[in-house]
Amino acid sequence: MKSVLALLQFTTILPLGKPADFDAFAKHSWIYPLAGYVTGFISAIPAILAALLGFDNSLVIAALTIAVSIFISGGNHFDGLLDFGDGLMAHGSSEKRIRAMTDRTTGAGALALGMTTLLITFAALASLPVELIAAAVITAEVCGKMIMGLFSALGKPFHEGIQSYIYGLSKRRFAVYTIILALPLLLFIPVRSAAASILFGIITFAGLCLLAKKLFGGVNGDVTGAGNELGKMIVCLVFAVLASA
Repeated sequence: MKSVLALLQFTTILPLGKPADFDAFAKHSWIYPLAGYVTGFISAIPAILAALLGFDNSLVIAALTIAVSIFISGGNHFDGLLDFGDGLMAHGSSEKRIRAMTDRTTGAGALALGMTTLLITFAALASLPVELIAAAVITAEVCGKMIMGLFSALGKPFHEGIQSYIYGLSKRRFAVYTIILALPLLLFIPVRSAAASILFGIITFAGLCLLAKKLFGGVNGDVTGAGNELGKMIVCLVFAVLASA
């Protein structure tokens, strides 16, 4: 229970009392998807209420859903996406890219990647019927956290920091465990959408891991946070494509 409490304190702004022992989570980082179920259901509240009240404006519900998702996490993962964008768009050596990613300023690369990710996520959600938005955001949050769990087990860090700390206490087998924790989505989300989302979540992780190794020489907390946000975008796109098929 302490590990779950520490996880939620790390990934959300929920008022959960005094800080729990972070080691309790770091030693069980495969439980990342549990936070996704929590943030997913909270983020789905606008869509659930809209469906119950007969409000069918997907544009409004999509915007509210994204706002709740970012707010409930305190913007921490989105901040990682912005930093990753600066490193991604920087020119030169790995050292220059790392400096761009880890400095305190927000550059053009951050704005470009952040805006692009938000726009695509919004467009994908807004293309869905209101009753499907809830399923999409729950799946997106769980798969985004699954990606973070995969990074904690397999994402070799390039310097000291939160990522290296969690990675140092993780085991490679945690990658299997974190995927298994995402599988319950198959029980209450349309199977085709849930299965495709988990698959594309794993592909997103693999692609980002290879890209981070090439650009930076490894992974840090910003890359892990970016994986969460980009994974959510991909899952929302999966739902949009399958809904229109």
